[in-house]
Amino acid sequence: MKRIQFAYPVDLQYFNGEKTEKATPKKRDDARKKGQVAKSSDLSPSIALTAFFVLLLMLGASMLDTFQGIMRESLVTYTGWQVNEENLKVIIMQFIFEAVKIVAPVMALSFLVALVVNYMQVGWLFTTKTLEMKLEKIDPIKGAKKLFSLRSLVELFKSLLKISAGIFVAYLILWDAKEQLVQLSMLSLGAVLTFAGGLVIKLGVYIGLLLFIFAVLDYVYQRYEHEKNLRMSKQDLKDEHKQAEGDPLIKGKIRERQRSMALRRMMQDVPNADVIITNPTHFAVAIRYDANDMSAPTVVAKGQDYLALKIREVAKKHRIITMENKPLARALYSQVEVGQQIPEELFKAVAEILAYVYKLQGKVK
Repeated sequence: MKRIQFAYPVDLQYFNGEKTEKATPKKRDDARKKGQVAKSSDLSPSIALTAFFVLLLMLGASMLDTFQGIMRESLVTYTGWQVNEENLKVIIMQFIFEAVKIVAPVMALSFLVALVVNYMQVGWLFTTKTLEMKLEKIDPIKGAKKLFSLRSLVELFKSLLKISAGIFVAYLILWDAKEQLVQLSMLSLGAVLTFAGGLVIKLGVYIGLLLFIFAVLDYVYQRYEHEKNLRMSKQDLKDEHKQAEGDPLIKGKIRERQRSMALRRMMQDVPNADVIITNPTHFAVAIRYDANDMSAPTVVAKGQDYLALKIREVAKKHRIITMENKPLARALYSQVEVGQQIPEELFKAVAEILAYVYKLQGKVK
């Protein structure tokens, strides 16, 4: 087969849309507004689990005393009380108060960990885009594709790895405590509970730290995946730039409409002019002067070729005097914009023409 050769180097990204360019700030902001951010869902639970068992290690004795107090009061004090509405209220309020003392630190810790960890990952972000109902989410074909996608296999591998590592850590801890486990039958109930509590806390802390390590690695992977998904092709960059700058066709139509409106306004001001200075055919400049409102004569309209002809026609229709002065007409057209006053170097020449026009019209200004 004959290979196709190009006379100039061709970037194939324009044809296959390969996404090799880094995402622009706008693309990142749009993705963030949709809730598409780099975030590990394992980071917050792993830190919360570790913090919970550390909290048990620090406040476990106090929580146990509170629980024992509740049981003691229930079995010793409350059983002797008469059952009535007032006593039931006191018992319920006491139970709630003591339960809050046990549960409140755990709830507060979980909320604080979730808040801090999520802020560290994505900052302040509130969006309802992820909650919107989309039919494509319940599409069985797309669901099957996601089920057997590379991402699903990676998630399955991560889950199996975490479970295997957790079992291995538990095995090491229990193997290290095998001698104490054998002697549990010879210990008192209190000693057994103390040993079991310490072992559970140790298991929880170590497994929590292990999950934290996996969560950090997962966060790195999620950032990589997020950056990969945000990549843009050269055509995407062009389209975004075009969108930001505006479609040239639309902008051209807007400019054309603006020029048309400006031209109409300018032609409407021609009847108010005092004199039209011409080239005589190539240029036409309409001059107006009002001593009450203007400090110097002002150009109210100007045009070249066809537009100059239209200005002369409007001037003739409204009986405005037309004066031929080639150098002055060229100078006014090139140096003065519509709505601007005559510069000092041209003021004398224009003033002489205006004086002549006022003399013809019998005006005094």
